[in-house]
Amino acid sequence: MNNISGTIPKCLNNLIVLAQNGNSSLTIEHLYTTQLGEGDILWNYEEEASLIWKGVRSKYKSTLGLVKSIDLSSNKLIGEIPNEITDLVGLVSLNLSRNQLTGQIPPRIGMLQELDSLDLSRNQINGRIPNSLSRIDRIGYLDLSENDLSGKIPIGTQLQSFSPSSYGGNPLLCGLPLLRTCDEDKEGPRQTVLVNQDDQDGLITQGFYISLGLGFAIGFWGVFGTLLFNRSCRYTYFNFWACFTDWLYVKAEIIRQRAPNTR
Repeated sequence: MNNISGTIPKCLNNLIVLAQNGNSSLTIEHLYTTQLGEGDILWNYEEEASLIWKGVRSKYKSTLGLVKSIDLSSNKLIGEIPNEITDLVGLVSLNLSRNQLTGQIPPRIGMLQELDSLDLSRNQINGRIPNSLSRIDRIGYLDLSENDLSGKIPIGTQLQSFSPSSYGGNPLLCGLPLLRTCDEDKEGPRQTVLVNQDDQDGLITQGFYISLGLGFAIGFWGVFGTLLFNRSCRYTYFNFWACFTDWLYVKAEIIRQRAPNTR
């Protein structure tokens, strides 16, 4: 809830703690010294933080070290979500809501297997929801509402378990748990038949017919043209067929004459 503007830096994957799996310490402690009189006194205090987690503002202290979170919500960020954010495999919560982000959700977002909460609502994110998002088993809170997402919600037990409000405000989005049925589902059987026909007739293309026509023309004129313009070849050709027909006639007569003797 600041006035941060510009794009999200691509160097987010340099955050070493977020780029590694494994649990951190439960608490985050800070040590400092103060000079009192002739000696130094060592002080320590435990850090606490307040952040929005799963849509609810909560305060964390005793378990703050486990909250691996990025919350840049309610700012003036623009541009696309950098693909490098998917390298933060230890990230548990990501909140980029209420900005002016565009582009698509990173296709490799499924790499964030530790992600428990994802809020990208109220931006201008477009395109389809990546299939890899359905492979995050532990995600318990999802809000993609008020964007320009389109297409079918990927099939997965996690994505279908959220309420329709998690996807609201995306008029081109369809599929469960929304009530809008995708056209591909309505015409599924007919499309399947067309796909099978395309697979069977994959060689019957425009190039096939062109090749067939050229082959016929070359073959026809290769024989007919030779006979038409070369007298010796024409005489040889017709003499061959005349001899061949005479041979067939003689063979047929011999077989006919022998037929009664074999009875």
